[in-house]
Amino acid sequence: MNEIKELMQELQADYSWAIQIFIVVFITLFINFIWRRYYLSVHNKLNQTKNLWDDALWGSLHKPVGVLIWVMGISYAAEITNDLAGAEFINLVANIRELSVIALFAWFLFRFIRFSEGNLLNPDRVDESKVDTTTVQAVAKLLRASVIITSILIIMQTMGYSISGLLAFGGIGGLAVGFAAKDLLSNFFGGLMIYLDRPFKIGDWIRSPDRNIEGTVEYIGWRQTIIRTFDKRPLYVPNSIFASIAVENPSRMQNRRIYETIGIRYDDALKVDQIIQDVKQMLQNHPEIDTSGTMIVNLNKFAPSSLDFFIYTFTKTTDWVKFHGIKQDVMLKIINIIEGQGAEMAFPTSTIHLQK
Repeated sequence: MNEIKELMQELQADYSWAIQIFIVVFITLFINFIWRRYYLSVHNKLNQTKNLWDDALWGSLHKPVGVLIWVMGISYAAEITNDLAGAEFINLVANIRELSVIALFAWFLFRFIRFSEGNLLNPDRVDESKVDTTTVQAVAKLLRASVIITSILIIMQTMGYSISGLLAFGGIGGLAVGFAAKDLLSNFFGGLMIYLDRPFKIGDWIRSPDRNIEGTVEYIGWRQTIIRTFDKRPLYVPNSIFASIAVENPSRMQNRRIYETIGIRYDDALKVDQIIQDVKQMLQNHPEIDTSGTMIVNLNKFAPSSLDFFIYTFTKTTDWVKFHGIKQDVMLKIINIIEGQGAEMAFPTSTIHLQK
């Protein structure tokens, strides 16, 4: 009987580390189970709120915290084997745990930025008129780049590398890279100027009188901007181009202009004054004409075959398709006014005098 007790004590002494590892793994499983249940309960409550940030914060914690629980559990379980593995193995485990915590925190920030960007650009949750898509995407890209660079520097410092020496070397190397990749850098800073100055944003219709560029902006990147032309072809424009050309943004117009010249026959010269008055009255009463802007209806020119008067006015809408419908309605009304006065619109004519 005593021999059996001694054998049990020897087994317990030899394999106590296995029992401790089992306990640590079991506790890790239990904590992970509790975390998943707690996460789902809180997640369901947050889905019922209108706040954009709590959803992004809580959603970004889900996977990183789950992985962190296992990293901590496995690392502590590995440290139990101190007597068997040796000090070098324990130091390696401690370094891996520290690096894992840094990487998981960077992962959490990366997910939070992505979820926040998705919430801000979700039309079901945010009014599109109150959010600038271009700005949101630009800030998200800058934050992601900052997280990556900062995480790499912290990891290198943790591994024993000197950041000051690296930054000094990076300054010299950056000079060489700058000369070798000047076009890439000019495109990068061109994209940065677009994000800061905001001459246009995604969805705007732009055109350049200096280059054959016209269409709708689909994407603004750090190297190039994608413009969809009106014949539906994608146009890839390097961002550095925008630093040296003039860009018009018709999408930000306040009004659209109607500027047309109409010719009346010389035979109807006495009726021109009344026609001009009627046309001006029609424009003033038209529901789609902006009467607060400049409005001119005047006789303008003694042309070879006509008496020309012009109309100069602005519509309330800036929509291109609707504008042409309004312009058509105005021009048809002008034709009716001219015919209503018993006059006719002129067309090019020639008179030949023959001598007998």
